[in-house]
Amino acid sequence: MSSITIPSSIHREPELLGQTVVVIGGSAGIGFETGRNTERLQQAASELDALSTTAFDARDPVAVDRFFRALPTIDHVMVTAGRPYYGRLADMDFAKIRDLISEHLLLALYVARYAANKVRPGGTLIFVGGTGGRRPALGMSIAGAGTAALPALIANLALEIAPVRVNLIAPGFVDTGLSAELLGDQLEKRRNQLRATLPIGRVVGPADVAALAVHIMINTALTGATYDIDGGQQFVTA
Repeated sequence: MSSITIPSSIHREPELLGQTVVVIGGSAGIGFETGRNTERLQQAASELDALSTTAFDARDPVAVDRFFRALPTIDHVMVTAGRPYYGRLADMDFAKIRDLISEHLLLALYVARYAANKVRPGGTLIFVGGTGGRRPALGMSIAGAGTAALPALIANLALEIAPVRVNLIAPGFVDTGLSAELLGDQLEKRRNQLRATLPIGRVVGPADVAALAVHIMINTALTGATYDIDGGQQFVTA
């Protein structure tokens, strides 16, 4: 998989005016609000007015190192690359599982190592995980393991690369293109179920996650923590 990066000056948020944010995996969904192919990347970059774009394989530590070496000093990095894996033990695709580990855990390590000297003191690395794997269920073994591992990894990285701050955003269901791809014709049913059961009475969208990311970037007291954003999904049976 080729991950997409968008180094961008965020002009829509006055708190970040003049700062540079690098988004890895920013051609769609959550990353787009704050790829997998050059055409989609260029379209996203045009809509975001990005300073520049680069496509590379984020599973390759040499490529990640080369990317960050070429950057000037930056303010923030947000990593949204990767996707969940669901499947029962008897049906697991072990090759995909290896890719999942690379996309989430190893990518976090690569970015922390190679971005640490490029992010200004007090700047942030923000990773995106999830909450879905916290509740044991059939087919959730791999997603659950990743969900449990990321908060511990982020807390330790926050100590290792301080004064650069490291935080984790953990969304529940977010209404993105990936959700549509995973649910197919069940998407609208899932939306209606969440609207009826979530305490907030609506579905969480990419803009909600982006707003949280901006807050973490500008609040310099935040590091080593996991921030849930699921509209109360963990408190209901939906």
